[in-house]
Amino acid sequence: MVNTSVLVLNRSYMPVHVTTAKRAFSLLYQGLARAIDRHYQTFDFDSWTALSVEAGDPHIGLIDRAIRIPMVIVLSAFDRMPRRHVRFSRYNIYARDGNTCQYCGKQYSRSELNLDHVVPRSCGGTSTWENVVCSCLTCNRKKGGRTPREAGLKLLKAPRRPKWTPIMSLTMSEIRHREWLPFLNIVDASYWNTELRED
Repeated sequence: MVNTSVLVLNRSYMPVHVTTAKRAFSLLYQGLARAIDRHYQTFDFDSWTALSVEAGDPHIGLIDRAIRIPMVIVLSAFDRMPRRHVRFSRYNIYARDGNTCQYCGKQYSRSELNLDHVVPRSCGGTSTWENVVCSCLTCNRKKGGRTPREAGLKLLKAPRRPKWTPIMSLTMSEIRHREWLPFLNIVDASYWNTELRED
């Protein structure tokens, strides 16, 4: 339960991150965040832990009581928006490729995937968005230290740098908790209603 996903909002109640329940409790305890319940009331650590756990609420059990896991927290001092630059990370590469092997097209769990350099590093390939893709273990072994063409494999699509931010991908994928919806809809509305520049 300590790894349950928790939506993190900035001081303006805009989503900026997703963290674990363990980290959320740490932020609450340090006074850096407040928990938000389903009625949009905010709570500090002491008042949150004093709430009773209702049937069906995700919670962690202690020796003398159970504490409800907050699904949404708001940071006390952070008012910036997330950067538009998408960090080059394993998590974001898996998100870009939809946990799908870019050679055979099958979807796998993250533990069954690895990252493959389309042009191998031994041939001068770099670790960039445009040269790294998700690959299943079977396709990765088949490809080895060769290019896809040399190995008789074909990429599903050319790898590119994504244009979304990680928090934006939440509005386009499965929502983990119903408590997130009111806050993600704000992001969704601002995304779809932003005026585009004409070229």
